[in-house]
Amino acid sequence: MQEPEEKKIALELLETEQAYVNRLYLLDQIFYTELMKEAKTGKTVPEDVVKMIFSNISSIYQFHAEFFLPELRKRMEDWNHNPRIGDVIQKLAPFLKMYGEYVKNFDKAVELITAWSEKSPPFQELIADIQKRKVCANLTLQHHMLEPVQRIPRYELLLKDYVRKLPPQSPDRGDAEKALEMIFMVAKHSNAAIAEMERLQNLWVVYQRLGLEDDIVDPSNELIKEGPIQKISTRNNSTSEKYLFLFNNMLLYCVPKVIQVGAEFQVHLRMDVEGMKVRELKDTEFPHTFLVSGKQRTLELQARYGE
Repeated sequence: MQEPEEKKIALELLETEQAYVNRLYLLDQIFYTELMKEAKTGKTVPEDVVKMIFSNISSIYQFHAEFFLPELRKRMEDWNHNPRIGDVIQKLAPFLKMYGEYVKNFDKAVELITAWSEKSPPFQELIADIQKRKVCANLTLQHHMLEPVQRIPRYELLLKDYVRKLPPQSPDRGDAEKALEMIFMVAKHSNAAIAEMERLQNLWVVYQRLGLEDDIVDPSNELIKEGPIQKISTRNNSTSEKYLFLFNNMLLYCVPKVIQVGAEFQVHLRMDVEGMKVRELKDTEFPHTFLVSGKQRTLELQARYGE
């Protein structure tokens, strides 16, 4: 007699979970533990670098090895009397928020491995030595570290499939659907963490280009648009090249620096977006011109090609 489809998927979840826990064991108990032991001798890298590389992998490993995998195994052994996994996955979902931290840290971790491998030959040798072991299956540390990043989307796919294959009258339907919804929210949380990290990184780059004025550096600022602009001088009917950064709360009117050491721009004027007015001008001599007036002053600007 053939196994029902939903049981096959549940078994696949269990098998992949076992393989995943083995991978987490490798990351936490072998790579992290051995690199940490070496770091403590002071010969390879500072201890805090090792901690930064592995982020919260220990918590993730313990949760899966000591809780989720055993619970899942128990469910599958009892499948014939009680065919359900939805309730266990509901217990799993809130803990998956731990992945936000790991995922956010991932790019930084890979950069640190590369940088310290160049800086510290003993560090590189130790990683190479562990990678040669059978347990690593000829794969690099970076490759194994990608596994937790890919695990939540995998849960989502398997669970979607499981819910799809469940018979309408299955006792697990309600729980499984609720679990899927919870996993979906966690996946969104993880993606939001990545998007937020990228936003902050981009913002930091902009601040560096502006020469980091203390009162401008605010993580809640959002860059909306930036680009070159011509400033019209009514006195001598000429234009000069300037640069604008529009944030959600302010407009920065900047001058490109001739000698680009450090900052790329100098902030000449800051205008609050609150109370700012923009008015298009119908100027035949200077097409695409507009007036920007704020509490502080008014600027007459010309956009290129009617941007």
